[in-house]
Amino acid sequence: MSDTAAPGSEATASAQGAAAGTDFTHKQILTIISGLMLGMFLAALDQTIVSTSIRTIADDLQGFSIQAWVTTAYLITATISTPLYGKLSDLYGRKQFFLAAITIFVIGSALCGFATSMYQLAAFRAVQGLGAGGLFSLALTIVGDIVPPRERAKYQGYFLAVFGTSSVLGPVIGGVLSGADEILSVTGWRWVFFVNVPIGVVALFVVAKVLNLPPRRGNAVVDWGGAAALAVGLVPLLIIAEQGRVWGWGSGRAVICYVIGALGIAAFVAVEIRMKSNALIPMRFFRNSTFSIGLLLSVVTGAAMFGGITLLPQYLQVVKGSSPTLAGFQMLPLVLGIMIASVFSGQMISRTGHYRPYPIIGTTLMTVCMFAFSFIRYDTPLWAIMLAMFGFGFGLGNLMQPLTLAIQNSLPPQDMGVSTSSATFFRQIGGTIGVAAFLSLLFSRVTDTIRDALISAAATPEFRTAVGEAAQSSDPTVAGLAQGLASGDGSAAGGVLEDTSFIQKLPTALGDPFRIGFSDAMDQVFVAAGVLLAVGFVINLFHKEIPLRTQGGLAAQRSELAEP
Repeated sequence: MSDTAAPGSEATASAQGAAAGTDFTHKQILTIISGLMLGMFLAALDQTIVSTSIRTIADDLQGFSIQAWVTTAYLITATISTPLYGKLSDLYGRKQFFLAAITIFVIGSALCGFATSMYQLAAFRAVQGLGAGGLFSLALTIVGDIVPPRERAKYQGYFLAVFGTSSVLGPVIGGVLSGADEILSVTGWRWVFFVNVPIGVVALFVVAKVLNLPPRRGNAVVDWGGAAALAVGLVPLLIIAEQGRVWGWGSGRAVICYVIGALGIAAFVAVEIRMKSNALIPMRFFRNSTFSIGLLLSVVTGAAMFGGITLLPQYLQVVKGSSPTLAGFQMLPLVLGIMIASVFSGQMISRTGHYRPYPIIGTTLMTVCMFAFSFIRYDTPLWAIMLAMFGFGFGLGNLMQPLTLAIQNSLPPQDMGVSTSSATFFRQIGGTIGVAAFLSLLFSRVTDTIRDALISAAATPEFRTAVGEAAQSSDPTVAGLAQGLASGDGSAAGGVLEDTSFIQKLPTALGDPFRIGFSDAMDQVFVAAGVLLAVGFVINLFHKEIPLRTQGGLAAQRSELAEP
């Protein structure tokens, strides 16, 4: 039991915990969760803070052309290590692996801050990813250990609040830090990574002090063969997901990645079948329809969610002209929707014991709002966009935590780590596929839509006047673009794929065709994401509800052992 209760209240605390199906009081649970949320905050913040500052970092380290590998390296190690953390924590206990994840992440962050080249930064980001793989999944797993499923939704709402808050703070903090030349005599962008160190140290001390769980003695064989096969299967697939737009989806390197990835996944399935219960992700779990449908939903909604959400900041920055910092604030309605829905669904699940209606509500709202995004134009009022954002976030808040809860509740308590890490793992895979697919669709269309918009605008006298004036501009980028348009050079539309910042420098009449073209290309991506979410809605209808257990994972395991 945690040592946060006063000595004279141990009996009362135990009685309260037993009545609620847990060994912990509400106060003790909140104390533990405070440490877990710090760890999760690290991982969630890092996903957005780096994306805002990566261009500044790449320019300073003279590695703009290889900046994608910084993201890819982190993504590979974080994704592959997630199921391994889950399995090892089931065998040997959560606390030491959660502390190890924080430690590795902090060390990786510090190394990233000292990087002197993009290759070094990519390697150190891989170290960061090894820690990040355990932060999110183990935090939710530990909550599953100490809180009964019926009460769990209330507490998981706090984590979604942290996730949403970091989504807003990340771009803001990243923009401020990377925009500063120096902070305390250190280059500004390096603080993007150094800021994780004090937060991580505090998280280490808090978790080490308040998280006291019973020790586990694993008597099973660790599935290292499955982990190796999974790495062989996923690494090339994650690489092509990130690099496919550059290499070409049908290029020789892409085909090699497909073949190696397919062979690796086939080998992983074969190893998992042979390892049976000792497998990293035992194949018997997939005979559980709630578990298998839940994972399929995680992939589908993860792809649509991350793929769709990735486009919104781009719309705000490219079409509306917002800075990365301002775009982060403008995403606040989406975050508020997530937080409000998380609290709402968590409270209702705790009161009624039923969770099935909320994923259906969630996928319905997300589908409707994603299609609504497809009607956004370059001149759509910001309030209308924010209203759709709020609806999408409200749907997301009704989907994420009930889905994780259903997956956790579908398997025996002793497999809590595997069930939770599997949900996180498949959501990450779906998100990676979604971002790669939707960005590829966007970039494959945007040149044509901008060219069409330029052709339409060329017939207006306002556009021709703007081209003539811009050709005399003192800004070489603006003058060069205008001169190219005046001479009939059709390559102007392709420049948006390399650098969109020039759009904001153009006169309104000249910049509008670029904004219109970019917005029109995004419409088609939002439609594709909406169709995918509609598929998720249909899948959700087959998701059966299993009565929620009335005990936390640890208490349930003890009860099972006590049964004759």
